[in-house]
Formats: sequence, structure tokens, C-alpha cells
Amino acid sequence: MAEAPIVLVPGFWLGAWAWDEVVATLRTGGHEVIALTLPGLDSVESDRSVITLEDQADAIVGAIRTAGRPVVLAVHSGAAAPGYAATDRVPELIAHVVYVDTAPPLGALDPEFEGAELPMPTLEDLRRDEPLDGLSDEQLDEFARRAIPEPGGVLRDAPELTNEARLDLPSTVIATGYTSDQYKEALAEGQSWLGGLAHLRNLTWADMPTSHWPMWSRPQDLAGALRDIAVSSGPS
Repeated sequence: MAEAPIVLVPGFWLGAWAWDEVVATLRTGGHEVIALTLPGLDSVESDRSVITLEDQADAIVGAIRTAGRPVVLAVHSGAAAPGYAATDRVPELIAHVVYVDTAPPLGALDPEFEGAELPMPTLEDLRRDEPLDGLSDEQLDEFARRAIPEPGGVLRDAPELTNEARLDLPSTVIATGYTSDQYKEALAEGQSWLGGLAHLRNLTWADMPTSHWPMWSRPQDLAGALRDIAVSSGPS
């Protein structure tokens, strides 16, 4: 198949299951897809106190290597931190990076965080603080039921960045919960969680108005966008 394989990495509190509808759509179309559960997010019984950002970056690199040829790496939300670290390690194995309602950070997401893990907020807090357009109560209930606390080390650690080849990778931000213009305004204000965008040399933007979790609120549209990127990123 000429298309690049797609590696899907979900954000905080989520496992590979979060991508199920997107994966089913892509595989029905004949696309090769790997959905990843990051270390510390496989079970509530896991010891999250020992999990680091580097552990999660290692897992992403492992999934990329498994594909056997350059991939489209799609990272959602908080997975941008280990995902950006992975682009630094193996840029030669990445055909395109997709930031799904997120952006690459230059530093730790929360360097002052002291706990062993960060539980998912209550649904009440999510409804107050996050864009939830298009999400059903059933989807939110499943999110709350299946959510796994995020390892604290992932919040405290900064990605290790030494290879500037990552800056030339074709990259796309799919803006969903906030518009691309809002992202650009936040970047201009110096918000550190998306500071890496300022250094990317091959960056495009795509707006897909919906919730912060488009794999649930617009799975077909997200799958289509990823499919188009995979087709354009495959070997000519």
C-alpha cells in the first residue's frame, strides 16, 4: 500500500480504545493503523509513580518502528509532549506529524505538579472548562468510567530535544475545541504548552469545529483528514 501507516496516540486519561471509531473507519478503507496505549494508562492498578515522559516517548518510538516505514504520527491533547520527544528521536521514520487539538510543548506541562498521578476531572468540571460540542452524555459517561489517572512524572518532565531535524517534518494542527486563530493568538502571547509551534518550519493548519475529543464527536471527519494526510505522505 502506498499510503503511510498511521500511529494514533490519545491524550490524558485515555487508552487506544479512545480511537476505536477512527480506527474502524480507516481499516475499513484498507489503511494500516496502530492505536497506542501509553505506559501508565493501561490499568488502574499500574504503578504510575515510576512512569516518566521518556517512558511514554519510548513507547511511541516503538510503535513507529513497528510500522516498518515512515508513518503519520497523530497525537492528541497531552500526548503532544511525549509525541514531540519522539519526533526528536526518529524524524527519519516520520512522514507527517498531526497535532489533534494540541501543540508541541518546549517545557514541562506542569513542572510544579507533586502527585504520583493526575485523575481525570469530574464531568462537572469538564462541562465547565472544556469544549464538549458534539459529545453525548453516553460518550462522556464512558470517558469517566474508563479513564485512567495520568502519571505525575509526565506532567513534571520536559521533552528532551536535541535533533533539529524534527523542525522540518511536515506538521499539521487540527484545531477542534479552539480555532486555529485562537491557537495563533495563544502562541503570540507566549503560552509555553504550544511554544514548539513557533519553531516548526513546515506547518499547516486545519479547522474542524467540535469538541476537544474529535475522535468521538467527529470520528468520520477526523478519519478522513488523517486518511488524506496518509495518502499524501506515502512514497511517490
